[in-house]
Amino acid sequence: MATKKVAKVGVKKEKGFLYFVDKQGDISSAKMARGDKKGGAPKKVAKVGIKRETGYLYFIDKQGDISCAKMVRGGTKKKAVKKSPAKKSSAKKATKKRK
Repeated sequence: MATKKVAKVGVKKEKGFLYFVDKQGDISSAKMARGDKKGGAPKKVAKVGIKRETGYLYFIDKQGDISCAKMVRGGTKKKAVKKSPAKKSSAKKATKKRK
């Protein structure tokens, strides 16, 4: 996976928190849910304001900076389904001969 560093921020990660790049391009964190306990509301950690490109995955790397990697679209391709013309329903139904 070829990654590219987008912004040097240097955020110190705390244990038990999830760090992510939010919709505004800033770094946010939220308390992780554990067992019956629910997670916390996200809080802004650093204001960066990066512009996202489609087809890339943005994440916080081990140094606390924002990096991105090209999304890998794996899996098997679906077969193209050819649509056949609609069958005409016949008025006559096949009936069994009775003796």
